[in-house]
Amino acid sequence: MRPLERHRDAGAYALGVLDAADTFRFDDHLMDCPPCRAAVAELAPTAQQLAAYRGRTPAPVDPLAAPGPGLADRLLGEAGRLRRAGRRRRLCAVAVAVALALAAPATAVLRSGGPGPEQITARDGRTGVSATLTARGRDWGTDVGLRVHDPHGGARVCQLIAVAADGSEQTVTTWRAPEDSAGEPSDGLSTQGGAALPREDIARYEVRTTDGQHLLTLPRP
Repeated sequence: MRPLERHRDAGAYALGVLDAADTFRFDDHLMDCPPCRAAVAELAPTAQQLAAYRGRTPAPVDPLAAPGPGLADRLLGEAGRLRRAGRRRRLCAVAVAVALALAAPATAVLRSGGPGPEQITARDGRTGVSATLTARGRDWGTDVGLRVHDPHGGARVCQLIAVAADGSEQTVTTWRAPEDSAGEPSDGLSTQGGAALPREDIARYEVRTTDGQHLLTLPRP
């Protein structure tokens, strides 16, 4: 292994994707290469987070604050494939991709699709409204269930709107959030409705007040 190639393997070494022989050679290289030692030390926190995602050590992870373990596994698999193919120069690029993925900002939307029921969970930081929506395709259109939390409670009447890809809209359901005995908003409510649109034709759902104020968007996967 040439010196330049050893430098390029710093990211792969930190992430543990080198084979045993290359790891042994890189251990020796680290003893005489301060820049590589610095690079490995810089990647150590990312490697620890990645190990936690892969189940090696328990770590509390907010599902809205970081990507799921599938992304990390796919990136590690790609790193191993590239190393076996002898294309070492791209291993560091994969390591950087892992670091960027783990450092990505929190997202307010979690989505799951597929042939079965479709579920979308979202929260709007501006309005404080959060909801989980479940959609099922039917012969007549789309059957929709909604669990919603509105910190303003019974102060307003709200509606769920299905927005089609062509911009047309249909009201799915309306509600007024109940208040508890102390006059405070409840923890949330569940409601059910439907739209005469095929599920695949719906681009997104929106929670609005009946006077038109936008509260939350739930984009389809």
